[in-house]
Amino acid sequence: MDYVDLNPKAGNKPAAAGALLIAEPLLADPNFSRSVVLLCEHSADGTVGFVLNQETALTLTDIVEELDNTDLPIYQGGPVQPDTLHVLHRLPALLGGTEVAPGIYWGGTYDSLKNLVTLNTFNPADIRLFIGYSGWSPGQLDAEIGEGSWLVTGITTDLLFDTPPADIWKKSIGFLDKKYAFLANVPTNPQLN
Repeated sequence: MDYVDLNPKAGNKPAAAGALLIAEPLLADPNFSRSVVLLCEHSADGTVGFVLNQETALTLTDIVEELDNTDLPIYQGGPVQPDTLHVLHRLPALLGGTEVAPGIYWGGTYDSLKNLVTLNTFNPADIRLFIGYSGWSPGQLDAEIGEGSWLVTGITTDLLFDTPPADIWKKSIGFLDKKYAFLANVPTNPQLN
């Protein structure tokens, strides 16, 4: 599959921090079936990202008991360290963090998140919370891209913060060259077609 650079600020490498990975429609790994992953770190030491479209039944209150006044949803960021909490947001003045793509920040301090939630002075759509993350050892992701398991493109803030999770994979396909448009209609299990 080809690398498609729709966001020149995301770089021109096959994978980079700020790039969006779109799972090819028949990827068999249950952790990544029809998933869309935002890469937050990609270096010689490995890769870290978060699956954007895997909801859980959990809320922030379920995993942080002292924050009992919020129903912020929790997403499954990936299979690595599922006992860790991570945040992607567009509130750098309130949460801090590192900009990984234009207008998208990763991280911040727990105290900042706690204050934000306690004061309830934010738009919940500006924050995505994840348990666990997706990780690849050095060279592993580049090999998977070379095998055709992932398509790579840029991301927009509205995809992450304003698109329902169930629609993210199909909407992401629309970011690719028109020759990939057919992928959005490939059935989940072609054998049942």
